[in-house]
Amino acid sequence: MDKVNLTEKLALIGEHWKPHLVAELDGYDVKLVRIKGDFVWHKHDEEDELFFVVKGGFRMDFRDRQVELGEGELIVVPKGVEHKPFAEEECQVMLLERRGVINTGDAPAGELTRQTTPRI
Repeated sequence: MDKVNLTEKLALIGEHWKPHLVAELDGYDVKLVRIKGDFVWHKHDEEDELFFVVKGGFRMDFRDRQVELGEGELIVVPKGVEHKPFAEEECQVMLLERRGVINTGDAPAGELTRQTTPRI
């Protein structure tokens, strides 16, 4: 039952697209990640995914539209919906995902795929 300072935890993350675990609740992981540039198109067949912008802004691409997000805004991507985050400049994001979710979902494993999430 310790508090988590998001700013302090984000300062410990040095690389983009590498989420880190900061808390857990009822089978869900709270993760922090720094993003910049393009991610990969993917979906999660069994899980919704929440993205909350802590600092900066990014665009969530869907096959039929794009959604711009700024600081203090969030988006929930429903299970089964293909999506791709993109950040022109570095953006700091908090994720809420079911425990065990692979960040690249159904996309073929590649350099951005994280099988495990280190805790900070």
